[in-house]
Amino acid sequence: MKRRKALKWTLIGVGGGVGAVVLGGAGTLGYFWNKSKLETVGEVDFDTPLAVPPLAESTEDASGARIFNLEIQSGTVAFKDGRETETWGVNGPFLGPTIRAKRGEEVAFAVHNGLDEGTSIHWHGMHLPSVMDGGPHQEVEPDGVWAPQWTLNQPAATLWYHPHPHGRTGNHVYRGLAGMFIVDDDESEGLNLPSEYGVDDVPMIVQDRKFNGDNQFNDNASFMSMQGILGDEIMVNGTLGPYFDVTTRLVRLRLLNGSVSRLYNFGFSDDRPFSLIATDGGLLPTAWETDRLQLSPGERAEIVVAFEPGETVALRSNPADEGYEGPLGRFNGGDDRLDICEFRAAGTLADTAEIPESMGTAPDLADAEIAAERSFSLSGFNQINGESMDPMRIDFGVREGTVEVWEVENSDGFMHNFHVHDVQYQVLTVDGREPPPRLRGWKDTVQLNPQAKYRLAMRFADYTDPNLPYMYHCHILVHEDSGMMGQFVVLGEGEEIGTVPVSASASSHGGH
Repeated sequence: MKRRKALKWTLIGVGGGVGAVVLGGAGTLGYFWNKSKLETVGEVDFDTPLAVPPLAESTEDASGARIFNLEIQSGTVAFKDGRETETWGVNGPFLGPTIRAKRGEEVAFAVHNGLDEGTSIHWHGMHLPSVMDGGPHQEVEPDGVWAPQWTLNQPAATLWYHPHPHGRTGNHVYRGLAGMFIVDDDESEGLNLPSEYGVDDVPMIVQDRKFNGDNQFNDNASFMSMQGILGDEIMVNGTLGPYFDVTTRLVRLRLLNGSVSRLYNFGFSDDRPFSLIATDGGLLPTAWETDRLQLSPGERAEIVVAFEPGETVALRSNPADEGYEGPLGRFNGGDDRLDICEFRAAGTLADTAEIPESMGTAPDLADAEIAAERSFSLSGFNQINGESMDPMRIDFGVREGTVEVWEVENSDGFMHNFHVHDVQYQVLTVDGREPPPRLRGWKDTVQLNPQAKYRLAMRFADYTDPNLPYMYHCHILVHEDSGMMGQFVVLGEGEEIGTVPVSASASSHGGH
């Protein structure tokens, strides 16, 4: 008998330790290596019109506040022939309406949880008081109502909302709880950018899913994945195989990576250039032309793409440009090529919009006085600075009105990213160098390349609470749910860090 040599791959293990994965010989290794790359280019039928989420309805109360009623509910959706898929949604069976409001407006919400377990709604990217943030401490019990209210106080941007219950965020997002939140302002409305919602200004919530043989969502982690679930089918706004009928020369796409773990490297099938006009926190000062744009989970970008009459082109995700070490990328989707959405241009296209030479305001914190510097090291599945999340532990306090610089590092070979609640930050440097153009606008979520140091400058303004914290965490949701998250409070003059109220974690009613 011939002895077969077992091949060993050394992978960075949980918590930054090292473990060996033994695969049974070259044949087995080759099988899993080939199987781990997903290729759907040319395999998607693009036979369903892209669904455009409706704009959320609102009423106005006596004070002039706009009131939105949000019903978190279960339902079913016929994604495929056969049995309908069991789903969760907001004001419908899957995903939720697009909330749209303007800077300076008072917005109020009645969030009713119609599920049989607790959940929450977090306003991702929003600058607001911590009691309104919708994090783990504002979980809404079954049949409970949460009533947050605040004044929109930030530039025009593409934000989103999703659940944030401690340890269960990934599961709740995967079932379907997510939606866009678009903030407008006078400056953005004065620009001649594409702006007709659903026509030349199109929301695109990009997510992956796996289905089992009974058409139900399969939430089992992928083989050797360090990121949890990697779906083999891509949906946009809940549509599998979507196409969009283009009627204008310029189309603005509001791209949201709404997946729980998958990274997308967006580009078009003919490698045409497009213009990045906005990042997480709003419009860039000037557009940046590119043909690739990589977004990790939670990140958003607004791009403008030009079409010619009668043409057809597909939006794709290409292999990752960066983010992994060694073979890890292959087993975590880094080599995948995915068809996402087909665009079909009409024979005649309206041509009234443009990309202005000047748009938003550049981040301005590079020369600010720095009140404090902090360091954060993300490692394994569940640790920041060697600790896992404890809901009753406040990790530190920052002072309202000050600017801090946080140096964040991905200390292993896994993919991580870093999201901070309440603030938009400026990426000052990446390993001591100027950040790439896609990271030069306001950000609230940034992908962390292995071993690289990201210096992030952020200003804490307007809202203080010594007891109720904001979160910072990896937005790979299996990592967040496993404990890769921490908490901080914003302190007013003379305030010191308090104690997280026990009742905060179980409250079903938020104050105004």
